[in-house]
Amino acid sequence: MVTRAIFVLLSALAGMALFLRAQDPSREFLLAGLGMGAVAGGLILAGEYALRRLSFGIIVGGAVGLAGGLILTGLVEWVGSAVFDVETFLFHIGGLVFLLGLPYLGLAMGARFGNEQFPGLDQGPTAGGASHASLKVLDTSVIIDGRVADLCETGFLEGPFLVPHFILNELQHIADSSDSLKRARGRRGLDILNKIQKMPGIDVRIIEEDFPHVKEVDAKLVVLAKKVGGRIVTNDLNLNKVAELQGVRVLNINELCNALRPVVLPGETIRVFVLKEGKEAGQGVAYLDDGTMIVVDNARRCIGRNVDVTVTSVLQTTAGRMIFTRLKEESEREEYQVARG
Repeated sequence: MVTRAIFVLLSALAGMALFLRAQDPSREFLLAGLGMGAVAGGLILAGEYALRRLSFGIIVGGAVGLAGGLILTGLVEWVGSAVFDVETFLFHIGGLVFLLGLPYLGLAMGARFGNEQFPGLDQGPTAGGASHASLKVLDTSVIIDGRVADLCETGFLEGPFLVPHFILNELQHIADSSDSLKRARGRRGLDILNKIQKMPGIDVRIIEEDFPHVKEVDAKLVVLAKKVGGRIVTNDLNLNKVAELQGVRVLNINELCNALRPVVLPGETIRVFVLKEGKEAGQGVAYLDDGTMIVVDNARRCIGRNVDVTVTSVLQTTAGRMIFTRLKEESEREEYQVARG
């Protein structure tokens, strides 16, 4: 911030110095030069900020396109002046159109070409040490889920994040749904994405990349991830399987949560709150803080109470983990009887 302020100050002084070269500079001229220099410095800093938000592919493509447009403009001007030795108003209007139009078209087409060919290309390692090899493509489901924002806040998940425009369109479509539940989910997704964008040190890039020949959004995500060499962040099990079959690495938030759940081994004693009756006769059901279901044998009479239970077995399923337990007092009674017998 200090460097930018010094740059604006030097730009203002340089603008004032230009007016000092006049034979008799007035105070108004000096103030005008000071203001013009400060404005020029501010515009340069604004241009720097805009360039920082663009990918390297867009910058290189735009620069090459602009250079090509300027060269083509010079050739057209040279050929026109050599062939048409006229000086009419219409001739000057045509020259102005070429002078402004060709460089602009070159800049626009070059930037689009660079964005399409290198949508995830960065300038190398960023301030956080990330490179284009660590690009992450966000799925609609993981944006709506919201846990990705918590992971970014804690520093366990870093960008750059790519959000293709077709994902934004899907979020917008969900947010505009007539179904109130879907509408709330879509608006939550847009809020989560806005929250991630505002986090310091998190680079979120909205890209225009699309694949018209691919119909499904999940398939487009896989194609995009393969093209940029990035990974897909999702909690969709089907997308996870499809991406892995095509050689695309996936960061599944649900798998991360399962891996971080506390390890419970058979024989351990834990204290739980029996919430409701189980499917089998006499069973009670409790839950850990992370949502893991605990089935307690012969605990129907303990519904609504905190009890100590002993783990007997742990079952891992595709839907999650289930822990089977017995009341601690029953386990101790059985052990006592075995010891006496």
